[in-house]
Parts: sequence; C-alpha cells; structure tokens
Amino acid sequence: MSGAVGIIGAGAFGTALASLVAGKGTEVHLFAEDPATAEEIAAQRTNERRLPGFRIDPGVRVSADLGVVTGASRLLILAVASPRVAEVVRALGDVTTGRHLLVHAIGAPIDVGKTVSDLVRAETSIKRVGVLAGPALARDLAERQPCAVVVASPFDEVIAQARAALDVPARLRVYGSHDLVGVETASALSGALTIAVGLADGLGVGSGPRAVLMCRGVAEATRVAVASGAKERTFGGLAGLGNLLVRTAVTSGDRSDDYRLGVEIARGEPLSRKETEGSRAAVQGVKLAEKLGVRARILGAVAAVVHGGVPISEAAGRLADGVAEEE
Repeated sequence: MSGAVGIIGAGAFGTALASLVAGKGTEVHLFAEDPATAEEIAAQRTNERRLPGFRIDPGVRVSADLGVVTGASRLLILAVASPRVAEVVRALGDVTTGRHLLVHAIGAPIDVGKTVSDLVRAETSIKRVGVLAGPALARDLAERQPCAVVVASPFDEVIAQARAALDVPARLRVYGSHDLVGVETASALSGALTIAVGLADGLGVGSGPRAVLMCRGVAEATRVAVASGAKERTFGGLAGLGNLLVRTAVTSGDRSDDYRLGVEIARGEPLSRKETEGSRAAVQGVKLAEKLGVRARILGAVAAVVHGGVPISEAAGRLADGVAEEE
C-alpha cells in the first residue's frame, strides 16, 4: 500500500496519468466509476470514450470498486469533473482513513471561497491534502510528450510522496509548492481565462490585442488570488500562466475544452459541450471577486457570455473594458 498510487477518476486526464506513471513501474490502481469502462480498460487496455486512440499501460490495475483502490493505495489522486466532486468525496469518506494522502487535480472550485481541499478535509478523515496543476494536457501525457506540473500542499510529506510517485524522467517533471490556496486558485482561474482567449481568437482580434488580453487577464486573476490569501508570484507559475499558455497555444488549443468553447461561442458554431471546468470556474471566480471586493471584468465577461446569455457582441465589449481597465 505504501508505494502504490490510487487515481480516482478514469476520465482523459486520470487515464493518461495512470498509464504514464504505471509505465515507469509504479503500482497504479485506477478507479473507474462506470463498470463498463473498467471492464474495457481491463480487457482491451483502451478507454475509447474518454481517451480514444491510445493504449493503456498493462501495469494499470483498474476497478469499479472505490474501496479496492483506496485499500491498495496510500497516495490518492482525485481526478473527476467538478460536478462529481462532492459525491465522490463523500464516498471516499467511507473507504479512507487518516493514513491516506490526497492530491486533487480539479480545475474549478466547488463553491465561493470553498475549495476541493476544504471539502476533503470536511467530509473525510484525510487531513494531509494537496493540489496538482500545470500545463499537462491529457493527450500530451498519453503521447509521452514532456510535461510539467506542480504539487502544492502545506505538508512536506504530501509533496514528497506525490513527486516520488508521479515524476517520470524525461516525460513528467513534478515541482513542489506550499501555496495550496494559490495553486488551487490559479488552476481554476486560468481555465476561465482560456475561454476568454478562445473568444478573442474566435472573433479574430489579432495577436496584439490577444497578448494584451492575456496580460490583463493574468493581472486580474492575480488580484483575486492574492486577495484569497495566495502568494503573488504563484499565478505566474505553472498552475496559472503555464496552464493558460499551453491551453491557448496554436498546437494544443484544439485539445483544450475551455479554449474550444470560447472559439465556438465566438464563431456561432454548435457547442461541443455547454460547460467546462473553466466556465464553472468563471462563475465562481466572479462571485469570489465580488466577495473580496476585487474588480474582475474579464472573468465577468466570460461568465456572462457562457452562462448569462449575453450576445457575443456585448461580450466583446466587456472583454475590451477589462483589457482597458487601469490597475
């Protein structure tokens, strides 16, 4: 149990991470909530619904029984979509103890000022928690492209265990940080800003205004993060700016649900999905900014166009207002 990793969630990211880490010889247990997905991974070594076109390392042990995965693993990586977090965490409360360590990889807060780590501490016996974030897209992990992430936790043991388990030489570099609040906030708000850049690209604003939007968005998100208790420099690292850059890059933008949502809305195209982690983070980010008394016009524009039914022409004006805003 001590050296094994349990990955909770067989989505694209969880599956790709499990396969990559198992490939270096680490014992990996993957929880797939859907029994059919668990059966497919076990029998065929594929997950065509969530990670099509890739073979999963034979070392990944998969189960649809959450207790089996937590019983075999001390370090747990929680990688489910944010709407499922509360239910999954409550289930974890029944099959975990204070001996477990948990790191979540969820890019949206669950409520205003309430993070996933807060929920884990409240609903389970697990108190040593952390967050995993950074410019590591699921398909890049699956393709064994060089990636990097940061694990943040107030507990040195969590950082050390996660780095030892997840670091894959020449493929995945894992950095450490003690700024849990900063990395959680940066991970969430960078997803919302990715939608903003997608909107700008869909509107064809040009490279200059695009760069200004990104700079102003980083400044806005940093203000929100610092007011939440984060270190000012954190948003300029892997979880914030790193996330934003990789998800809006020409070579990887089509792999980002947040970026694609922004582009589709701007162009009036049929939406591949109505909500993403970034769109949910935008709504919670606006509420958090209001609570903290921080201006957040760019986040507000994203929330308005995605969830408020605001026409794209008006949203473009709101984005421009956010870009032009003084410090």
